[in-house]
Amino acid sequence: MSDAFRAGVTGPAGRMEYSHRPDTTQSFENALEKARNGERLTVDDGVELLTTGTESPEIDQSRKEEVLRIADYRRAEMVGEEVTFVANLNNNVTTACNTGCQFCNFKDTASKFETEYSEDHGGFTKTPEESRGIVRDAVERGIYEVCSVSGLHPAFALDDEHRERLEACDRNDLNYKSPAAYTVDPGTYCDQMEAMSVDGVHVHSMTPEEVYHARRGTNWEYEEVYRRLRDAGLDSVPGTAAEILVDEVREVICPGKIGTDEWVAAMEAAAAVGLPMTATIMYGHVENEMHRVQHLDVIRDLQDRTENITEFVPLSFVHEQTPLAEHGVVESGASTDEDELMIAVSRLFLDNIENVQSSWVKYGDAQGLKMLNCGANDFMGTILSEEITKRAGGSYGQFRSFEEYCDMLSAIGRPPVERSSDYEQRRRIDVESDRIGPRLGPAADGTPLVE
Repeated sequence: MSDAFRAGVTGPAGRMEYSHRPDTTQSFENALEKARNGERLTVDDGVELLTTGTESPEIDQSRKEEVLRIADYRRAEMVGEEVTFVANLNNNVTTACNTGCQFCNFKDTASKFETEYSEDHGGFTKTPEESRGIVRDAVERGIYEVCSVSGLHPAFALDDEHRERLEACDRNDLNYKSPAAYTVDPGTYCDQMEAMSVDGVHVHSMTPEEVYHARRGTNWEYEEVYRRLRDAGLDSVPGTAAEILVDEVREVICPGKIGTDEWVAAMEAAAAVGLPMTATIMYGHVENEMHRVQHLDVIRDLQDRTENITEFVPLSFVHEQTPLAEHGVVESGASTDEDELMIAVSRLFLDNIENVQSSWVKYGDAQGLKMLNCGANDFMGTILSEEITKRAGGSYGQFRSFEEYCDMLSAIGRPPVERSSDYEQRRRIDVESDRIGPRLGPAADGTPLVE
């Protein structure tokens, strides 16, 4: 890690000084002792552990291994040896988006989707009917969760009432355009929730950013929006669009997105209407270690108030085909040392969240398995489709079968466990079975998802 990156002085507009820097008055030894004793860590403690001591610009390997060891012990103490995963499908509805995030290569400028645009742009928008067909097919094959996170298509409205308000509104700052302007009408958010809610499948969708989009032009509270979505079929909320929950970083990488306070307010509303939620961090771009731990502090505080976060998901930035890389702002993502420490410190700092996920999409198989010895206990899901990381340059595949899960986890001596989206149902898998597939879904009978 360069000194410039550690100091947090790089950004699209050139070099800039961040207000928050990874400097503390704590010592690594004291922070490690607190972690070893299971005491609640402060932000300074977390920074010391994440940097293996702020007195040196480099990561100390022996200190790192001690942090990982303590995090692995804490994982075993909190959740045991089992490694969980789900049978799920990613159904992202549209890539049309005008937000302009510097870390994203998933979106396509929405004007390219208009009827007057004739060139091939490579993006897509699915109608509610198409979404329903995709999910129905996957449910018949055994999945029981559909995860849907999409671009902020200007034609999206929450429901018919919201569309009427947007159509009647004369404001030009709402990022709204009538569906008639586009070659494909995505319907409303509620249309999509209802369409994907097939035969009891769990619908995991509507990030805080999407819900902000779904209330634009109104004075509706977030609770009202999430209540309507819940009634349409939404079952839980992905805490993505979080990136780094420190506004001085958000102003660099996603200035068009909501700020930290809005993100937190939306998540509190989801909890208030009974929707379980996850939480994420996307790290390894222009933030420093202080920002990362401040982000963890926001999440921990949110969980203290809501007790509603089922899992925390560290997401290592995939940089290759993103604007940050194209503009020369970043040359790489996080190092392997940083990835391992992020998992470990997440486990130690987030003492009120049981489950920490290792993303094989971000880390690959070998490193993903290593993370299960650094504090993680969940290994994602089957993901029958995964477009976001792929479009950013990720190369670790788009599908994981139950048999592969069993082979990999058995090889490291950890029991594979099929779980429900909310972690309320668990099934320890018999690895001696000839046919290894999901059993928790509405149409699942143990048949492999893919032969």
